[in-house]
Amino acid sequence: MTGLLRCRLGIMMFLQFFVWGAWYATAGNYMASVGMTDAIYWAYTASPIGAIVSPFFLGLVADRFFAVQKVLAVMHVLSGLFVCLAPLAAGVWLLSTPLFLTLLFLHMLCYMPTVGLATAMAFHGLRGREREFPWIRMFGTIGWIAAGFLVSYVLHADTTAVPMQVAGIAGILLGLYCLTLPAVPPPASGKKVSVSDVVGKDALAQLADRPFLVFLVSLLLTSIPLATYYAYVPVFLSATTIPDPAFKMTFGQMAEVLFLLLLPFALARFGIKWVLFAGMLAWVVRYGLFALAAPGAITWMILAGIVLHGICYDFVYVAGQVYIDKKATLDIRARAQGLFVLVTYGIGQGLGTLVAGWLFNSMMTGDARQDLNAWQTFWIIPVAFATLVTLGFGVLFRDEALVSDQQGAAALAK
Repeated sequence: MTGLLRCRLGIMMFLQFFVWGAWYATAGNYMASVGMTDAIYWAYTASPIGAIVSPFFLGLVADRFFAVQKVLAVMHVLSGLFVCLAPLAAGVWLLSTPLFLTLLFLHMLCYMPTVGLATAMAFHGLRGREREFPWIRMFGTIGWIAAGFLVSYVLHADTTAVPMQVAGIAGILLGLYCLTLPAVPPPASGKKVSVSDVVGKDALAQLADRPFLVFLVSLLLTSIPLATYYAYVPVFLSATTIPDPAFKMTFGQMAEVLFLLLLPFALARFGIKWVLFAGMLAWVVRYGLFALAAPGAITWMILAGIVLHGICYDFVYVAGQVYIDKKATLDIRARAQGLFVLVTYGIGQGLGTLVAGWLFNSMMTGDARQDLNAWQTFWIIPVAFATLVTLGFGVLFRDEALVSDQQGAAALAK
């Protein structure tokens, strides 16, 4: 891969996660400011529903019918328009929670498939995937950081509609930019399409050995407490009076940059199992820090928990994308990455958002939202859940087929 192509794909990844990062961390505080506090968790179900409904179908479209960059262009323009319109349903002249949530859902219905498709686009033509992909993906992390820095630290717009407007404009620009990227033709063009193809049965059949199923279930379960982090840490930060919560959340993405640089060496040295195990263990430590810090609002512990996002995300989700790419053949690669989006951002975070929303609305009613002792009880629950998932994965996962590949990669890394 040439340096110019790396740069172009890096810009794509930057904008891909800039769009998401611009509004996702501020949505809870914005909704609270316009009187939609009780519906916050429904807003955070928009991305899981979008991830469940469309990735397999659009993965099929990209695998069989249209070039990836064209599918990306159309979906980003549409998603940008929808998120721009959403604040109109929460404005002075109109306050309609159902309409606001519907527009967010339409935005994520168009946006979520692009996460897997952008990954498939980046992997296309990579020779040393474990070495090169983390570097390209790093630009996505930088994009999320830049978005949080802009809307929270520069514009101080955490409780306004500005983040969604910024996300919409960036999404439309990204759609236009995708049309300039190198063509990635559908690898299975001309093949007959069946119902089993549409639902991804052929992709699942190719991937469904025991190690992969253990990996997939563990990834799904790890994604359940992830929803608690995205939806309620900004609210938690506000309760502790830590300023600029969306900007503080970007500390986690800043740490992501470091761990993305370390990921190729970690995969080569320790292998996929122990990289994933370390990432899952970091989730336990993170929520433990939040629980310990809550009663006294211990700032350094809270910020340490946020910084752990680097290893939490990279060593589970980015490493997981590398693992899926190694398992999938060319003709199902877009759908395989769509499966990743479905399981993590779809089913996992969907369940997590509903559970976290129920817990929050049950435990943090009225004045309890400012009661730091109540927040400690709230964070203990994901600590216990993440501990069980991590132990289960450590005991059950082993993929013998990748051992030789990892040994070869380790030799190259020395």
